[in-house]
Amino acid sequence: MQVTPSSIPDVLLIEPRVFGDARGFFLESFNQRAFAQATGLEPQFVQDNHSRSAQGVLRGLHYQIEQAQGKLVRVVRGRVFDVAVDLRRRSPSFGRWVGFELSEDNHRQLWIPPGFAHGFLVLSESADFLYKATQYYAPAHEKCLAWDDPQIGIQWPLQGLPKLSDKDRQAPSLAQAVCFE
Repeated sequence: MQVTPSSIPDVLLIEPRVFGDARGFFLESFNQRAFAQATGLEPQFVQDNHSRSAQGVLRGLHYQIEQAQGKLVRVVRGRVFDVAVDLRRRSPSFGRWVGFELSEDNHRQLWIPPGFAHGFLVLSESADFLYKATQYYAPAHEKCLAWDDPQIGIQWPLQGLPKLSDKDRQAPSLAQAVCFE
């Protein structure tokens, strides 16, 4: 596996070794020992999630202040633009974002540590998105951050307006958001 720190060094782009031939391919999507050796991290995952979304759906930017989640995310069908925003007030990269295309073809994964908001935009007709989380989903603690906050300035590769949930449509700006201390 190849691990590349992003411009926010705690967010890691992970490219697993893919073994392919005319029959198809094989890859190890997660191996605790290999992950620890490559990243120096030993997250304990407690929940796996799978979402399917249509083209133009933007999910996020979501996070939990209590029971903060680290996430290892990937796409098994389709293509998304995946984004992490640093919400750790004491971080030198507070309020900055990184984004990567994740797809069924490039097999990339993204490690998003606790302290970040996360979201993605579906670029293909539909996408199946998988993620491992280090804490259980806790609806009472879930927060949202405005996907289009000009202070953050995420450059989403949009064609028109995204399809949003009511929760995401009403999310506060960074200036109004509850953040990590």
